[in-house]
Amino acid sequence: MAELTVAAGLARGLMELAVTKGASAKLLAERSGIDPRQLHDQDNRIAFAKYVALMRAGKELCNDPALALHYGETNDLAQISVVGLISAAAETMMHAFVQINRYGRLVVEFDGGPRRFTLLRDEAGLWVVDNRQNPNEFPELTESTFARTICGPRLYGVTQLAKAVQVTHAAPAYVDEYARIYRAPVTFGAARNALLIDEAWATHRLQRQPRYAFGVLARRADALLKELEESKTIRGRVESLLLPILHTGEASMETIAAKMGLSRQTLFRKLKSEDATFEKVLDELRHRMALDYLGGKNVSVKETAYLVGFSEPAAFSRAFKRWTGSSPKEMRAAKA
Repeated sequence: MAELTVAAGLARGLMELAVTKGASAKLLAERSGIDPRQLHDQDNRIAFAKYVALMRAGKELCNDPALALHYGETNDLAQISVVGLISAAAETMMHAFVQINRYGRLVVEFDGGPRRFTLLRDEAGLWVVDNRQNPNEFPELTESTFARTICGPRLYGVTQLAKAVQVTHAAPAYVDEYARIYRAPVTFGAARNALLIDEAWATHRLQRQPRYAFGVLARRADALLKELEESKTIRGRVESLLLPILHTGEASMETIAAKMGLSRQTLFRKLKSEDATFEKVLDELRHRMALDYLGGKNVSVKETAYLVGFSEPAAFSRAFKRWTGSSPKEMRAAKA
């Protein structure tokens, strides 16, 4: 199974909150294994296990066992992910829920089906049910998700979304914080993680952005979702490992196989099952990156050759002509 990830924006927001509460940024990075430079782009992906380690380290270092609840209570999703911007541009609360469910993996991947939440109705009313398969392995995600789901709409005039809350984990020592933040009765040790929502708010109008903005944001989210899905393939993983070392000229199959913990033969078979070879993946990646570099104005042909792993500009020019039918200089002159 491919490694689960979270958006760098989610991890960055948590780290910033922990620091404001007294935690050392250096210790948070060391204990979680997260390089702070990875957090500069909120759309980068951070291993889910590192996010778990960050949460646990934050709780300890700032002496706040309810840190996950406080993170969900105070952090606006629009500040950490395009998903939050899309929900803010949605027409209604229910439309926002649909978009969050559609693009939720961009914020945090989970061990479940294609949709993290489902709507179920019973005699009590309409429930939003969290479909994570092993929620008690990291109940902090339930805490922060439900806190954000309940508190976020308050920014848009929704006074109280939840009428009741069910969680599968046992009651912690800080149950008073649940009552203060959720403002709804909580059942601990339940059979599911779920929110009973007040349906009166389903048609509450949001749309804090024009419809045009919603379309632009959705296209961006679709592109990110596609990238995330492709990264789960062997080919995608190989490309992600090749990119940082492409310029070194040491992008060999043996090197990448070792980074993946595989033998050369196993990597060959896995790529073959996706109708690919290592040589094809490397060649097409060099082609794509060369076009990106030459498409700008700040990188010379010689520098581009180096950046995509060629030791000689002449060899790069031959490869480029094979890829495009023209030389790098001809392509740049035509664009100019």
